[in-house]
Amino acid sequence: MDPVIVAGAGPVGLALALALARSEVPVILLDESQGGDEPRPARTVVLRPDTAALLERLGCRAADASEPWTGWRTLRRRQVVRQLALAPDGGHPDSGHPDGRGGRPAGEETEAAPPSPLHLPQHELTRALRAALAAVPGEDLVRIVQGTRVDTLEQDARGVTVHTRGAQSTWWRGAYLIGCDGPRSTVRKLLGVRFPGRTAVERHAVAALRAELPWPGEAVLHRSPPWRAADAEVLARPLPRGVWRLDWLLPPGRDLVTPEALLARVRDTLTGWCGDPALPHELLDTGVHTVHHRLARRWRVGRVFLAGDAAHLVGALGTQGLDEGLRDVGNLSWKLSLAWHHGATEALLDSYQAERRGAVGARLRAADQALPLVRASGGWHAVRRSVLPGAVRAHDALLTDGHLGRGPLGEPPVHGRSPLTPAAAPEGSVAVDTEIGALAADVPVTAPDGSLTRLWARLGREPLVVLVAPGTGVWDRRHWLRAGLMPRLAAAIAALPVGAELLVAEEYPGAPAHTVLLVRPDGHLVAALAGVRPAELYACVDAALGGRAGRGADEGPAVEAEATARR
Repeated sequence: MDPVIVAGAGPVGLALALALARSEVPVILLDESQGGDEPRPARTVVLRPDTAALLERLGCRAADASEPWTGWRTLRRRQVVRQLALAPDGGHPDSGHPDGRGGRPAGEETEAAPPSPLHLPQHELTRALRAALAAVPGEDLVRIVQGTRVDTLEQDARGVTVHTRGAQSTWWRGAYLIGCDGPRSTVRKLLGVRFPGRTAVERHAVAALRAELPWPGEAVLHRSPPWRAADAEVLARPLPRGVWRLDWLLPPGRDLVTPEALLARVRDTLTGWCGDPALPHELLDTGVHTVHHRLARRWRVGRVFLAGDAAHLVGALGTQGLDEGLRDVGNLSWKLSLAWHHGATEALLDSYQAERRGAVGARLRAADQALPLVRASGGWHAVRRSVLPGAVRAHDALLTDGHLGRGPLGEPPVHGRSPLTPAAAPEGSVAVDTEIGALAADVPVTAPDGSLTRLWARLGREPLVVLVAPGTGVWDRRHWLRAGLMPRLAAAIAALPVGAELLVAEEYPGAPAHTVLLVRPDGHLVAALAGVRPAELYACVDAALGGRAGRGADEGPAVEAEATARR
């Protein structure tokens, strides 16, 4: 079968090529660049725990270029209004910053310590992804073609043909094509897919500098800083080696941000925070970051898919476009792998658009609904006059959640209405703390060979079947497959239409003993069953694969006619 063609070698294109190669799907990666990414310390990315875990299991050592944040605090003028400790490993509930700096505002409730995101320069992430691709075993799995871009696209019932110009002006044949070629995507334009949305939703002046700030290791959101009336918000986020990224929210409009004005912001901000107008610092990089909100009408046209910035632009109020792009990768890669190796139903391939476009659309709606309140004209004083008491603190919480990957602006999506969700709850279903369609909890698990790991580390290639069995830590692992429910469960898994991995967990949030969980390759929960139910388990797997268990269902009407109907 022909390889899969990935157009675009930014972080999303590199991650998708890596995920496919790890599933033994050959890839042609069309890279417009010459294989490098210009170092820009002020151009950084923030990865939530689920997307950071995706990169880790793909063998990308992005965490090496980051270090966990110790905490998060929100200031308004000179007052601390919110303070959280952040747990580098997920941690447990905490009542505040571990060393008590800054104090907790009166009446502030105790909050759990959320996990710290990964924050690193984008060029470091790109470098780590390229290194992971280079380490993929098998000489023929990944072919990277540099200095070339797509200019013609044709498809038929069996595959996609593209023509490239640049260093290699030639034709390429692939089973599928994924456009990861950015917001001005050529692939999207060749498909005739519209990309509606809003331009310049927010603008930020950005600087990367090395300095000693009063909150080492903490991320700080400062609303209405008292030293500069023109700035409504300043955000400081730490990077390794004493470097900080600072973002200043710019007022609406397209006024030019001059180097002199940006240097004045740096000077005033450091003086306001540290009280020293001559604070030693090293300015490493500057820029202006403009946030757009756009959503492609179609993410699949026949055998061509869109992902990352080619499919969506999001970024206001702490939302992270790259996070969503990597979630595209996690969702699409296992479906394309199944299609390449075994064939896939149209329902399975269509589910990528249904799930991911729906999730990003919900994220954009949440941001658009919050923007008029959070960015009210006149700043926080106007908000206080125009909303009910307590709303200002609610806005603080909303912004915190957006930046930390919680709530409607940041948490992983729930595919509760996915076409891959069983139409009705199967007989014997039990309730657990994870909603059906949501990302399963990353609990410790044990494989039948006795290896100890975590659930998210086993994702990616095939469904997971997890037996919740308290006390398994004292089992003699040499006899696992002959103990308790294991023989029946192993037999039920052997009868499934595709391979699945059997895991055992001592406990799972809200799950009674002997619960059997079915988890998709991208980590979303399909079903929770009471005990071993072979027929129900088979039916749930079949539904999660789009029906007919993904066998030989790649046929259908002519792709050209289908593509026209989809636009």
